[in-house]
Amino acid sequence: MLTTGTAIAEDSPDPIIIPIHNWSSQIVMSNVVGQMFQSLGNSVEYVSTDSQAVYEAIRLGDATLELEVWEGAFGNSFRAAVEKGGIHDVATHTAITREDWWYPMWTKDACSGLPDWKALNECAGLFATPETGDKGRFLGGPVDWLKHDQEKVDALGMNFVVVNAGSAAALWAEIAAAEKSKTPIVLFNWTPNFAEAVWPGEFVEFPAWEEGCDKDPAKGPLPDKVYDCGNPANGYLKIAAWDEMKTKWPKAYSVLQKVNFTNAQIAEMAKLVDVDGMEPEDAAAEWLTANEAVWKPWTE
Repeated sequence: MLTTGTAIAEDSPDPIIIPIHNWSSQIVMSNVVGQMFQSLGNSVEYVSTDSQAVYEAIRLGDATLELEVWEGAFGNSFRAAVEKGGIHDVATHTAITREDWWYPMWTKDACSGLPDWKALNECAGLFATPETGDKGRFLGGPVDWLKHDQEKVDALGMNFVVVNAGSAAALWAEIAAAEKSKTPIVLFNWTPNFAEAVWPGEFVEFPAWEEGCDKDPAKGPLPDKVYDCGNPANGYLKIAAWDEMKTKWPKAYSVLQKVNFTNAQIAEMAKLVDVDGMEPEDAAAEWLTANEAVWKPWTE
């Protein structure tokens, strides 16, 4: 562990408030960075926070930072908070993100026209459940991720019903259950996470995202519809912070500016919890031990 008297002297003794959400990579990454701060002598407190409301909380100083600002899920909330003031863009991870409808490869065996969304719609009956009647079920992520899947279904006239899972763990459980009988399934997924290594699959290809297609009917293929497109296929993953962090905890802030993870590193963090069954704080400690060459230069 590092010991730097200047960090203890110059940074506030007040705890750095790190929010945690409802997916594993964010929880582990938060613990990784939190333990890095603690190695510098900082006090850290983790607070469970809604993944949309967190940007307002940071803007007001009720939380200090956010390590996973996903463009597709949280870009609008983040930008709205930045425009109000009090929160800023600290850095962008090397990792490239994508968040959209996804299926494991055994589903393609049953619906050969995939990944095209029109082929998926023609196969909607394959995904019907007692809950959805003769329509297909799309299993969305938790409601607070605000993926606008129902708006997409409505805009494109798809024969699907959106059912929201309560957590990321519930999504993984559904894939694992479907795998046993090779039952076709289409659900919300994202990269980076561990699932791409466990269950090979593909994203559904909707009309390509273009800026404004979620707000302006003129954008996208349908002139009178919004949400008639997929999500960004090459989205950013940013780090955000309270404006006062740089003056209240200057040493910790200088470390935060250097934090930068790749897709593979983030997937490994999630795997330690979702596959290996570790507690997030233990997973973070293990990741730090195994990756000192990555993070120690950030703290020097």
